[in-house]
Amino acid sequence: MKQKEYILIIGALGQIGRELTDELRERYGKENVLAADIRPKEDVSFEKHPYIQLNVMDKVGLENLIAENKFTQIYHLAAMLSASGERNPQAAWALNMESLLSILDLSVKYKVEKVFWPSSIAIFGPDSVKQNCPQQGVTEPTTIYGISKAAGEYWCKYYFEKHGLDVRSVRYPGLISYTGAPGGGTTDYAVDIFHSAVKGEKYTCFLKKDTALPMMYMHDAIRATLELMEAPAEFLSVRTAYNLSALSFTPKEIYEEIAKEVPGFEIEYVPDFRQQIADSWPQSIDDSVASKDWGWKPAFDLEKMVKDMLQNIEVYP
Repeated sequence: MKQKEYILIIGALGQIGRELTDELRERYGKENVLAADIRPKEDVSFEKHPYIQLNVMDKVGLENLIAENKFTQIYHLAAMLSASGERNPQAAWALNMESLLSILDLSVKYKVEKVFWPSSIAIFGPDSVKQNCPQQGVTEPTTIYGISKAAGEYWCKYYFEKHGLDVRSVRYPGLISYTGAPGGGTTDYAVDIFHSAVKGEKYTCFLKKDTALPMMYMHDAIRATLELMEAPAEFLSVRTAYNLSALSFTPKEIYEEIAKEVPGFEIEYVPDFRQQIADSWPQSIDDSVASKDWGWKPAFDLEKMVKDMLQNIEVYP
C-alpha cells in the first residue's frame, strides 16, 4: 500500500470514475478514497461506498466537504462531454468551467497537495496537425466541451504558477471501457459497437467508416492517470495537459476486428452531427513528451483490446 493519502473523486460514477475509484482504493485502501457524485447515496450500490452525494455546482456544499476533510488529492472528473454539450452549450460551459475554478480555489485555500483534472483531444480543431498532432499543436476547439477544456488547461497552469498548486492533466483520446455506458461523447461509437455485437444486433454507426480518431482502452487510461499523479513533480515539464496516445482506428477497422470474433456481425454507417466534430480532431496524437517525462507507454493494441472487451463486457440493461 502507498503512503497515507485521503482522496476525493468527484464524478466517481462516470465512465472514468468507476474504474479509477476501484484502482485508487486498491492502492491506497478503500477507507482512504471517498467517492462523490450527484446520484443519491441510497441509489448507489454498497461496493461503491464510502460515498457521498455531491452536486459540484453547489459551492457551499463543496467547500464544506473539502473544509471538513483533510484531502491530500482531488480527482475532478465531473463534466458534460462533446456531443451532450452541443445540445446545451451554456450548461456545459457552466458545469465544466465553474466547477473547475471552484476546485482550484478550494484546493489552494485548504492546502490540497495534488489535483487531477482531465483535458481532451477536443481542444484541437480543423487547423491542428492531423497525423501525430504534437504537444504544442494548434488548439482550435469547435465544441463548447473543447473550448472549456482548452480554457481549463490554462487555468490549471495559472494556478500552478501563481499559487503553487500541483494540478496535473492529460488530454484523453476516446476512451473504451466494458464496465458501463459512455457519457455522451463523439467517440462513444467505439463502446456502443461492442454492445450491439454481443447482443447479436446490427450496429448503426454515427460516423463514416473511414473516420480515424485517437482512442485508448480504459485500462491504459487509468494507468496513465496514476503514473502521472505518482511522478515526481520535478519530472513534469507540462502544466497545461499532456498529450496521451495509444490507438488510432476507424469504425471500419474496429468493426472488422470484432467481426473476427463475432461471425455474422453487421454494421451500417449513418453519419450525424458528430461527424463534423470528429472531422475537426486529429487522427493520431504524438505523446512523446509524456513518454520522456514520466515513462508513458500503452499496453493495448486494437486486437488485444477487442478480445478483452468481448470477454468482459457488461451489456447495457
